[in-house]
Amino acid sequence: MFGSFGDAFRLPDLKRRILFTVAVLFIFRLGAHIPTPGIDTRAMAELFKNSGGGVLDFLNIFSGGALSRFSIFSLGVAPYINSSIVMQLLVVIFPYLEKMQKDNEEGRKKIIQWTRYGAILFAVVQAVGMTTWLGSLGIFSGAFFDAVVVVTTITAGSIAVMWLGEELSDHGIGNGISLLIFAGIVARIPGAIGQAWTLLLAGEMNILVILIALILMVAVVAGCIVLQEGQRRLPVQYAKRVVGNKIYGGQSTFIPLKVNQSGVIPIIFSSSLLIFPYTIAGFFSENRVGRFFQNLFAAGSWFYTICYILLIIFFSYFYTAVVFNPNEIANNMKKYGGFILGIRPGQPTADYITRVMERITLGGAVFLAVIALIPNFMSSVMGVRGFYFGGTAVLIVVGVALDTVHQVEAQLLMRHYDGILKKSKGKAGSLLRM
Repeated sequence: MFGSFGDAFRLPDLKRRILFTVAVLFIFRLGAHIPTPGIDTRAMAELFKNSGGGVLDFLNIFSGGALSRFSIFSLGVAPYINSSIVMQLLVVIFPYLEKMQKDNEEGRKKIIQWTRYGAILFAVVQAVGMTTWLGSLGIFSGAFFDAVVVVTTITAGSIAVMWLGEELSDHGIGNGISLLIFAGIVARIPGAIGQAWTLLLAGEMNILVILIALILMVAVVAGCIVLQEGQRRLPVQYAKRVVGNKIYGGQSTFIPLKVNQSGVIPIIFSSSLLIFPYTIAGFFSENRVGRFFQNLFAAGSWFYTICYILLIIFFSYFYTAVVFNPNEIANNMKKYGGFILGIRPGQPTADYITRVMERITLGGAVFLAVIALIPNFMSSVMGVRGFYFGGTAVLIVVGVALDTVHQVEAQLLMRHYDGILKKSKGKAGSLLRM
């Protein structure tokens, strides 16, 4: 494997892309440490220290700690992700936008441009909301002009992060936005290790708990790899066709159906939806009813956990239905003379693919819910606090790492070098084919 990485640096184009990726990630991490003027950084750090995890730490993990310092990159890629999700839903809802995206390159460029405009709008709204919230807590006490400076600074920082992500996608290795999120999550690992060591020396955590946590961490990472790479392969046979003097078709192939078709979207949607009742109940926390609902929807409660699991399963099916179209696959197979053994072409094929997809989506959704609940287990049962372990963070790290390695490997194989995963694919193949 290390020899393959050495081969990557022998190729001038691939070497340039790797160095460009490293440089952009360095700039992103540098901006995460530049504070926004007018913000009391000590009070901000104290706020996150006393938050007990929850929503603030959930949002802070994706900015690599930039939100807890309220740096110029404190919004991170969140506005761009929000805009991308909204635009994807609009493309599905409105046939005109769907036609633009599928038919021509110019239409796709317009959708990308509208996504950028939406990201700027989301950045402004989030910047205003965060500045107002910090003002109510006393962390920001500036006048109106000072508030305008803060909003302008962090909005410009969000636009800069969006630009860095797009440049990384065009001139680096991997998906730029995903790599920035990856860098933010990985940047917290040394601090988490240092915090665990401090707690161990102080006697607040014993060595057995740390060993169990490490074993659980390895198991979660392995599970995320299986979840990301796992697929059900439906065998497809293409009939022979005679065109002129040539014979086409006759070969066997397969349709790869991913176990986790929706990625981390169900976790993000479910977490965001459960934030609203808890926040609204907080406005009425002075009376008994408000406190009851606030405790009911508090992270880690039995009711929150049940709702979390059900919502993850629901959004797994919902997003899979949005991005996966069995009828289109069945029609394309019928058009080119393909069929699944034992299944008639056309609508019966579409119904069969739908049934298979429903079964594997349920397994993937349940597995996704288990991984997402690992942080609650670590905090409530094992007493490991202060580190957002598992869930979305691990899924993103594993997914981005695998995607980046696959892209580097594709570049090496294209130039007749051995791939990075050449020795492990044979052993892992049977595990990943579900």
